[in-house]
Amino acid sequence: MKYKFSIIFLLLFAFVVSAQEKLDLQTIQKIRDEGLKNSKVMDYLEWVSDYLAPRLAMSPAYKEATKWAIKELNAIGLENVTLDPSGSNGRGWVTEKAYGAMTAPQYMQLFLSPKAWTGSTDGLIKGNVIWLDIKTEADLEKYKGKLKGAIVLNGAERILQEHFTPDAKRYTDAELEDLKKPVPPRNPQQQPGQQPQQNQQQAQQQVQQNQQQGQPQNAQPQPQRPGRNPLLGKITQLLKDEGVALVIEPSTLDYGTIGTGSGGSRKAGDPEGFASIVVSVEQYNRMVRLLGKNVPVSVEAEIKNKFFEADTIGYNVIGEIPGSDPTLKDEIVMLGGHLDCWHGATGASDNGAGVAVCMEAVRILKALNLHPKRTIKIGLWDSEELGLVGSRGYVSAHLYDRAANKPKPDYDKFYVYFNYDNGAGKIRGIYTQGNEDAKPIFEEWLKPLNDLGATTVTTRNTGGTDHQSFDGVGLPGFQFIQDPLAYMARIHHTTMDTFDHAPKDDLTQSATIMAIFIYNAAMRDGKFPRKPFDPTKQPQRGPGN
Repeated sequence: MKYKFSIIFLLLFAFVVSAQEKLDLQTIQKIRDEGLKNSKVMDYLEWVSDYLAPRLAMSPAYKEATKWAIKELNAIGLENVTLDPSGSNGRGWVTEKAYGAMTAPQYMQLFLSPKAWTGSTDGLIKGNVIWLDIKTEADLEKYKGKLKGAIVLNGAERILQEHFTPDAKRYTDAELEDLKKPVPPRNPQQQPGQQPQQNQQQAQQQVQQNQQQGQPQNAQPQPQRPGRNPLLGKITQLLKDEGVALVIEPSTLDYGTIGTGSGGSRKAGDPEGFASIVVSVEQYNRMVRLLGKNVPVSVEAEIKNKFFEADTIGYNVIGEIPGSDPTLKDEIVMLGGHLDCWHGATGASDNGAGVAVCMEAVRILKALNLHPKRTIKIGLWDSEELGLVGSRGYVSAHLYDRAANKPKPDYDKFYVYFNYDNGAGKIRGIYTQGNEDAKPIFEEWLKPLNDLGATTVTTRNTGGTDHQSFDGVGLPGFQFIQDPLAYMARIHHTTMDTFDHAPKDDLTQSATIMAIFIYNAAMRDGKFPRKPFDPTKQPQRGPGN
């Protein structure tokens, strides 16, 4: 009897929620027409990724990008467009020259990228290469006193496997259906990461999805890229103590794609440290194999990096479409993506795509002369790559005092936040971050968009993007489900993150759906549901993407 009562209650609840979602289908159609027929999303992306790149946080290009964004948002017709300080982010860094080649036993031009915030060589350097073959702590002793001024290969040969599945993919209907299912609870007797036998196939599918789509929480470990050497810290200290001239490491990807990270300090006043570059894994492996056969390998290189320490404050770009309803105009609907990017390429998919999608979304609303009841704000975030610094700074300054761990006056006026930052793939649905009450709302919003391929609402979490800055303090913050394309397999933080790999049709669709979501939110009756939030617990935080 209780079971039947529960079913009836849930059906009635779903009907009530559905009835509350008074969608303006005529306006939604106008947004679709403007977004799909007159899109300017690729114009925005071309400027931000071709001309204003790479936009590493605190770099001159990032600061130029903020000026451009302010100019464009003003041209669209937004109001109160401004730079909003996000806090101290350390010093800026940029590469001015990066050349390297193997000169013996034969000439081979090196495909390379310097590691962020690393130092420079003393002009053009030449010399035989020393390979650090360090597998145990005892191996460190073999190199002490032998590396001053040396050109060093740091790391073992990586054995590569051929690819028998495409790098790029779209979600299948079956995978989207699977996303709707909650993640199975882990048996307390299992080891962390171990799956129940009956869920092996489902787990494997999830691993594959996680590799290419921003990882949901509770995801299984990614086996795709090589792990960190447990001796990394001691090896780095050895290289510093010895005073090496240049460190060469292999890319985490293959087929000539350079995936690189950071290797130096962002703190103003710290020593610049040694030069460090990442080369294609195929070229690195060749040099290691030659040295393994006692064939001398010579390299010449010139790396020139520049640091900027005059201004260490980071800035977000904020603009708004003021609300028109006297009662609701103080409530804030927000959309955003991060303006900074990694330095290896031009940051088109990560996250020029998010910048372009959000700018196009507000352009669509202004072009149609729509007057939302609530105020719509756009946030183009600084320093997401450094740990969601820009969006966290905004939330701390305006919505939730993290130091005191208590809400600010505008906390209760905040309505909802939507984020775009999982590459350049089209929107296929949305993650609700465990907000069960948001699920039926989004399901209604997606119904007029099903023909565009957006069908899925999942209560699962996804991490590593700026929505976490809002969700972590109890505010409704959401990231869309996007087709992975080749984002994690080939694009993310690599030399392939360029305009050429950002599909026009996908971004046009995404910007149109973003515009509809923020319009629906700005016109919706009632409060947007929030998850239970315990202010006595430390707010959640997540890594950058």
